[in-house]
Amino acid sequence: MLKKILGLLLAVLAAFLLYIAVQPSAFAVRREALIAAPPQAVFDQVNNFRNWQAWSPWAKLDPDAKATFEGPETGNGAMFSWAGNSEVGEGKMTIIEAVPNDFVRMRLDFTQPMQATNETIFSFKPEGEGTRMTWEMKGHNNFLGRLVCFFMDMDGTVGGQFEKGMANIADVLKGKSG
Repeated sequence: MLKKILGLLLAVLAAFLLYIAVQPSAFAVRREALIAAPPQAVFDQVNNFRNWQAWSPWAKLDPDAKATFEGPETGNGAMFSWAGNSEVGEGKMTIIEAVPNDFVRMRLDFTQPMQATNETIFSFKPEGEGTRMTWEMKGHNNFLGRLVCFFMDMDGTVGGQFEKGMANIADVLKGKSG
């Protein structure tokens, strides 16, 4: 009887792992917000990593995280590395393309708690008196990443942080103008 139960558990585990293995590896998380500020002001918040401490939702999760800046202060080649608690992990962001008032594209390399490389794109479009900001991250999950995403709603979790970040940018810019 014990052999049958063990065999059944192994079959269920094998089926589950096979299910995870055949899930799509590509993912994308995207959020938009209308910010009551001109594209230049919103672009400037994203294009300079030194501004991120004021609005990044991850900076708020670990205010004691170690931040290191390399390369130019803004635009192509600017780099930001961080090492923090288990909520923010460790990694590095590099601006690989920045077109003023239009978009900023970054390479995002996570080293802890899991290794991954993703692309992040911020875009800025004038809309009425403000800016339509889009924040998108896309990449590919390895097997472990697909397993984690089975138990965690990545779109809801990461997307929720994107929403907080854009609301924080709006607050920062409101404080500068008001």
